Amino acid sequence: MSLLENIRVFVRVVELGSLSAAGRHMRVSPAVASHRMKELEKHVGVRLFNRTTRQLSPTEHGRLFYEGCLEVLHALEQAEATVAAVGGRPRGAIRVTVPLGLGRRVIGPAIPDFCALYPEIEVRLRLSDYVIDLAREGVEVAIRLAVLGDSSLTMRKICDCERVLCAAPGYLEAQGIPRTPEELLKHRCLLLRYPGSTQFRWPLQTKDGPAKLSISGPFESDDGDILTDWALAGQGIVMKPLFEVAEHLRSGALLPVLTETPPEPVSLAILYPHRRLLAPKIKAFADFMHERCLDDLGKTLQGLTLAELQDTAAL
Repeated sequence: MSLLENIRVFVRVVELGSLSAAGRHMRVSPAVASHRMKELEKHVGVRLFNRTTRQLSPTEHGRLFYEGCLEVLHALEQAEATVAAVGGRPRGAIRVTVPLGLGRRVIGPAIPDFCALYPEIEVRLRLSDYVIDLAREGVEVAIRLAVLGDSSLTMRKICDCERVLCAAPGYLEAQGIPRTPEELLKHRCLLLRYPGSTQFRWPLQTKDGPAKLSISGPFESDDGDILTDWALAGQGIVMKPLFEVAEHLRSGALLPVLTETPPEPVSLAILYPHRRLLAPKIKAFADFMHERCLDDLGKTLQGLTLAELQDTAAL
């Protein structure tokens, strides 16, 4: 068996802590992953893992070997990037994570066009509103829609995206229209919840500066599109990026509220691990999606802004 492939599987087993998880990631069965680890241990002549019925953890030798393997794989990646940059075509597989709404509306539909331009690149797309650890999950590119802080990742910003609070006319007729941010505390607010999520605290822009409200409500989900569906059904107030609800605002199916104290905007950005030389496949993907996102969001909004919503609300 290929020593290099055994090393790749070994690294994922260490990072994921499981033969089955590493096998799924590498697209091999747990039996194959186990066999590769036995072959690798035979090759290096030491035991690399402590095995129990519930846990698989690296031995001291295994941890040392893991660090060396990372250097080997990184050097190979840099060598491949150097050769490709000189004249080769971008090629290889890219694992990408994207928020659900953005992935369904923009990134997913753009993948076939990207692959038509770069037929030697395979895109493995993972849609999730969870913020995942790129290194642990073996993901090379993340497109995120969030308030982005300091990070060890390289960030290529695409644009800032305005957000809006909105609800169905029926809900507002029944429950009343909130006139101040504090009145949100009395309303049914639709929550985006998952481990590590902070979106149950809505950051609003007020005349006195940023204010974070710990809102609540009987409905929550880890899928932002479900929240939109609930809002359309009259179940409460939702906070959404403006482009995700533009069509519903234009049709009147959703009405904006508190437009004078809107949520803080979020940044749309492409992130990837810092590298001395960026792999051509990642550069090609980032360049393509940067332009596609700007184009698609511009078409979706068609000039719709919070300022326009404020004028409409004032009427």
